[in-house]
Amino acid sequence: MKEFDELVRVVRSLRDPDGGCPWDKKQTRESLVPNFIEELYEAVEAIETGDVANLREELGDILLHILFQAQIGQENGEFTIKDVVQQITEKLIRRHPHVFGENKAVSAYDAKLSWESAKRKEKSDRKSVLDGIPSGMPSLIIASRMQEKADAVGFSWDSLGTILAKIREELAELEEAVQKQDRAHTQEEFGDLLFALVSYANYFKLDAESSLREACAKFRRRFGHIEDHFRQSKKELAQASVQEMEALWQDAKKIGK
Repeated sequence: MKEFDELVRVVRSLRDPDGGCPWDKKQTRESLVPNFIEELYEAVEAIETGDVANLREELGDILLHILFQAQIGQENGEFTIKDVVQQITEKLIRRHPHVFGENKAVSAYDAKLSWESAKRKEKSDRKSVLDGIPSGMPSLIIASRMQEKADAVGFSWDSLGTILAKIREELAELEEAVQKQDRAHTQEEFGDLLFALVSYANYFKLDAESSLREACAKFRRRFGHIEDHFRQSKKELAQASVQEMEALWQDAKKIGK
């Protein structure tokens, strides 16, 4: 595709030792990481808000970072963007034997199991089914991926009832730790409760991370409604009573914020 080839040429020119951009030439793999992560989150935000025009822009920014990393790899004599594209193409074919082979998958769940099975064969050097989950991801995503991988080999809750029982068990243990004023144990039990709640989300094929992000966005909207009220009334928010703020919170709910 000529547009892709042109972008590759532009990135190469930006890194040209005899010309190019002083800032772009100075960048390393490591220095680009913070901006790379930021662009990923900006793309996620565009998806969640339904901002298609912004998503198109953010996907371009992500592609730029991918090409920058590939260009650095080429400069180091390690790999090129063609190697990257070829490797992911071959991986997609290998990991989809139910599409490009004789195996068949009748559901998305079957397809997921097929993917994980093919992946385990490729990653035979890994000692654990749970290996390969990046530790830098948000903890809710890590918990979800761990449970998905365990589920792929048959280690999963057999019913919604057992998950709910586990949640109640963890909540009771958390309350007990709080009553004993054991801070370390309280933190441990709180983590166990969150992990159990992720199981609940996975059971219903919900994205725990997205659910919490949506809850945070909703809190921001409703709290902003409270702030707007006191800003307009020229009253300091810190001077408001809990009852006043709760009434405004309920008002925000009624008007759909």
